[in-house]
Formats: sequence, structure tokens, C-alpha cells
Amino acid sequence: MSSEGPGLFSDFGKKAKEILTTGYSSHQKFTVDSRSHDGVAIVSVLEKKGSLSTGYVSAKYNFKNTGIDVKIDTDSNILTELTFDDILPSTKAIASCRLPDYKSGKFEAQYFHEHARFTMAMGLNKSPAVDVSATIGTPHIAFGTEASYAFAFRNFTKYNAGVSLTKPNFSVSVILAEKGDALRAIYLHHLDQKKRGTVVGEMEIKFSANESTLTVGCSYAVDAHTTMKAKLNNHGKLGALVKHELKPKSFLTVSGSFDTKAMDQIPKFGVSLALVP
Repeated sequence: MSSEGPGLFSDFGKKAKEILTTGYSSHQKFTVDSRSHDGVAIVSVLEKKGSLSTGYVSAKYNFKNTGIDVKIDTDSNILTELTFDDILPSTKAIASCRLPDYKSGKFEAQYFHEHARFTMAMGLNKSPAVDVSATIGTPHIAFGTEASYAFAFRNFTKYNAGVSLTKPNFSVSVILAEKGDALRAIYLHHLDQKKRGTVVGEMEIKFSANESTLTVGCSYAVDAHTTMKAKLNNHGKLGALVKHELKPKSFLTVSGSFDTKAMDQIPKFGVSLALVP
């Protein structure tokens, strides 16, 4: 499978979005991730959201070009996913199903080329929806589009298009989304060659509502084991977190959020502990 290329459309602005979204939570989460030498990984997750507790157990197994992932949650849902690499040259196939909803079956095919990426996903039911995405370009500049067509309604439920530019010290993505009703631009800049410090800015404009949201954020590696992140938007929503590696691949994350325009409200805090025995 070709490792060089423009990347998938879903990757446009992904690293920047991770700084603005990943890890921020007002919940309590506990994760145990154990792995064996024969390729089996078992992950147990327990999360408390207010007075509600949820969780799941997942098992993953990889053998050569085939992978299987089974997840069982506290609502008795069973998600099964099969992944096949290079059944045909430069391809990847993914089949998934969530039980007991037998109509949730889905099949996805991905094609990787030196200057193009293509994906197509289809639901396995009587009136399936089809998701298609395509990108062309290089690892440095790419143009892409994605669309969803629902046969039950005989119309497009989604179509987006965008461009992504990636350089060693910065990246920028501009996406026309929500059927042309929203414009998103996101910028990431590394402050040093070791990428210890990173700043991010995202602007989203919704034309029909005449609204815009500007979010700025940053990430800084204090040392080899500790990372700090923060974000703030023009609506006064402030978020921050500290992630510390207790031991190799085991992390403690403490996060908080606060509405600076509602000073009478109590800040929200969350704690996440992920352990690898």
C-alpha cells in the first residue's frame, strides 16, 4: 500500500483539530489497555458523565494483513469490524456491523495512489446511503471532496470540498462544508523545529445564520512526559488540560472548561486515567 500521497479528505486539518478537541472533557474516565505478544489487544473503558456511568470492552487482533475489532458496551451493543489490507494492490477494505441492529452493516473500500486517494462506503440494507470521498495532489498540497447520497430520499445529504497545504512547520486547510452553507479555515504552526510548541487557529462561518466562530489554541510539551493544551473562542468558552505520562504509554489527563461570559457558573473539571500494565 502506498504510504505517499495526498491523504484522505477526512485528514484535512486533522492534526490541528486534535489540539482543539482531543482530551478536553468534564467527565471521569478510566482506561486499561493490555496487549499480548501474539497481537491481541484488550481495552476496557469506564466513563462517568454526571450521574450516568457507561463503559465498553474491546478486543483487537491483527494477523498479517487482516484485523478484527470487537467492542461490547454497557447497553449490550456489539460492534464488529473487519479490516483487510492489500486484497488488491494499494487497497483497504473495512466491513462493520453493530448488533442487535442488523441493518447497521456497512462496507468501505479505500484506494491509495501516489497522487490520489479514494474511498467509498455503503450501508448493507434495502435503502443504503453511499459515502464517497476523493483527493488528488501530493503530501504537500491536496484538493478533495466528499459526498453522501441517500437512496431512500433520492438526494445528497452531504457534500463538501476543500484544499489542504502542508509544510514542515505549518499546515492550512480550507473547507466549504454543509452543502456550501459553512466555510471552515484552520491553521497550524509549529513554533520550533522539535515541534514542542504549536499554535492553532480555526475560523468557521455559517452563511445562513450569519454567524462566525473563531477558536485559537496552543499545545506545549513542557518536557518529555508532560504536555499542556489550551483553547479559547470568541464566545468566551475557555478550555485547558495537562497530560502527564506516568510510565511508558500510561497517561493521566486533567482538564477543565469555563465560560468567561458567565462568571457565576462553576468551572467544569474532568479526569482521565489510561493505564498500560
